[in-house]
Amino acid sequence: MSRRLHSLEGRLSLLLLLAGLVGVLVYAGVTEWPLPQALAWLHTDLKVGAAPPVRMGFVVGLVISMAVLVPIALWMAAVVMSPVSRLLRALEGSVASYRDGDFSISLAVDRRDELGELISMHNALGQTLRDQRQHLVQRELLLDTVVQNTPVALVLTDAGGRVAYANIAARHLFNEGRSLHGLVFADVLADAPKVMREAVEHGEDALLTVEMDNSEETFHISQRAFRLQGRPHRLQLFRRMTRELSRQEVASWKRVIRVISHELNNSLAPISSLAHSGAELARRGETERLPGVFATIGERARHLHGFIAGYASFAKLPAPRKAAIAWAPFLEGLALHCRFRLVGAAPEQPGWFDAAQVEQVLINLIKNAHEAGGPEDEVTLALQVLGRDLRIEVADRGPGMSETVLAQALLPFYSTKRAGTGLGLALAREIAEAHGGRISLVNREGGGLQVSMMLPLATPREV
Repeated sequence: MSRRLHSLEGRLSLLLLLAGLVGVLVYAGVTEWPLPQALAWLHTDLKVGAAPPVRMGFVVGLVISMAVLVPIALWMAAVVMSPVSRLLRALEGSVASYRDGDFSISLAVDRRDELGELISMHNALGQTLRDQRQHLVQRELLLDTVVQNTPVALVLTDAGGRVAYANIAARHLFNEGRSLHGLVFADVLADAPKVMREAVEHGEDALLTVEMDNSEETFHISQRAFRLQGRPHRLQLFRRMTRELSRQEVASWKRVIRVISHELNNSLAPISSLAHSGAELARRGETERLPGVFATIGERARHLHGFIAGYASFAKLPAPRKAAIAWAPFLEGLALHCRFRLVGAAPEQPGWFDAAQVEQVLINLIKNAHEAGGPEDEVTLALQVLGRDLRIEVADRGPGMSETVLAQALLPFYSTKRAGTGLGLALAREIAEAHGGRISLVNREGGGLQVSMMLPLATPREV
């Protein structure tokens, strides 16, 4: 019962009851007693005014009652609504602070009605928002610390191509340590190597080698599009792979050395044993068994020679003998070894490379494209002259390469095929670099892989 009396409904009921009681008392005082009696006393005893009526009419009593009650009602409304008005102004200021991101405001609770419960809930909401805000700030601080100190260069651009966020590694890579915020990323890349600009414009993941600070750097570029606050953004990650590739290259060579050592032991041990057996047979004079011993030794020696020759062919890649290459006979000869679809016309300017080495590279690349599993008619070859460079592109519509495979595809002896030699892409890289060019791998939009090989064209002095 006490709770109901302290509620807004109970208070309003008491106020209306009191207002009605005051109205009745005022009306009775005006029409019955004491106002008529007081007027009669003034007239009879003090001779003031005219003789009043014994009873006042309804209209006159109502008018006088309203004249008395209206000022009282206004005063009572101001007194009763003053705390409510102060509370509403406080709530209005608190909501405005929340809108501006300030959740530190709390209101004093001195009421036991529904408004008091509303204030308590408001304060609880403010405390929850403060806790969540502090938790988010801590997480953002941790995330920013991790992102800023990662060796991977991270650049976030908006729909207009302007840099919205860049970490320390990106600032050092592209702008000599200065801030990139608000700059057009395409303008920032104007001084970057051409192959890197083209990879960023392509918008897909890529692995490429560029010339930086008088040395070669290998980068893995990863690009993702997403929406942030309802607006399109693009996240671009530039990961330096030179150290990782060097480490994995050393591991690959160690693995090769172990394989060669194992094969040498498997062949030399029987050869040594057979040589000892042959010597013993010769000492005993059992020469009729010596041809079989020598034949077995020769077989093991030939097997060992063939095994070593396979690795030596990669390690002893001869220097390219560059010459002017006419495209028509070169493409006709290439078509005899593999199937492909030529995209566009061949350049009028002849190539300048070792025909045998580049032909072997293209045979391997086209064969890999067919084995990727896409449609055969989607295995394409494109030739394009870009300034003083020749770009040769082999593309397919297979599943492409995962990020892990893309990062290791150019390592020596790396292969995803169980029966493969693992020399295809690594051999292509060696031949391209021997020609003074480079090779890059990019996953195509819509599926598939594109391998691009850039080779320099002949200079006037070389021709």
